[in-house]
Amino acid sequence: MRDHADLYQLRQAAEEAAGTVMLVVLDGFVDAGTVGRQAADALFAAFEAEEIAAFDVDRLLDYRARRPVLTFVESAYTEYSPPKLSLYQMRDTEGTPFLLLHGLEPDHEWEAFAAAVRDLVERFSVGLAVGLHGIPMAVPHTRPTTATAHATRAELVSGHTPWIGRVNVPASAAALLEFRLGEWGHDALGYAVHVPSYLAQSEYPRAAIAALEFVSGATGLALPSARLKEAAEQTDEEIEQQVEASEEVRRVVANLEQQYDEFMAARESAGEAGSERPMFGEDGTDLPTADELGAELERFLADREGGDG
Repeated sequence: MRDHADLYQLRQAAEEAAGTVMLVVLDGFVDAGTVGRQAADALFAAFEAEEIAAFDVDRLLDYRARRPVLTFVESAYTEYSPPKLSLYQMRDTEGTPFLLLHGLEPDHEWEAFAAAVRDLVERFSVGLAVGLHGIPMAVPHTRPTTATAHATRAELVSGHTPWIGRVNVPASAAALLEFRLGEWGHDALGYAVHVPSYLAQSEYPRAAIAALEFVSGATGLALPSARLKEAAEQTDEEIEQQVEASEEVRRVVANLEQQYDEFMAARESAGEAGSERPMFGEDGTDLPTADELGAELERFLADREGGDG
């Protein structure tokens, strides 16, 4: 493994604050409903961002797998949008500083990347790293948004009941980073926000709002949601129109509502009995598949995407 010391370049010193929070939003892994992307966009739109460290994307990215964009006008290339992976400092609405690690997920040198982020965590006195993204789940849009919470210490997610038991999942750079930070004695947690499977390929602002609320609850940061709430209201309206237009879709959503309500009732009963268990079984085998959502929801998604275009 190559040395990680030269994997990033410091742009300027961050304001020192013991226990600083670092949010981690990397683009490239699963992000149903574009939850992570919308949350990051909301932060950049609301707060001034100062780049304090930039990673060497030439070492980390596979350009042929995720090609950057060049603008061509008539007979010449006129503009290039290079990929970025950087650490930024922002201040929340109450003036509290925090960090945001944002950009494309590395394709190469994950271990070196994790070690480099560890350097930054220790350099800038990060007390907690928090990742967020969306995952498709067999839940209805008519119920409160939930999330699968995970952390390097159980105490960090003690208020969250597991939805899934033991299951093997594809790795990501952000997941490996969380795992390694725990091994190195640093606190890290993440929220995989549940997005209705039939909305996973579309922007779903309601889930992005929930993601920021989960982060605020865990960190105390005052994060923006006004713009996302406006977008969510419009999206909710569009979804309801689509649902009302199809009896088949209404039936499938009703089935998901019943399943959701039964799961939540079972969780409440298990909690009262002092024996909470994962919502989809100990080994994850009870997790509904995309096929089980039915062709009606596939048509629903296709219709909605056509309407967005």
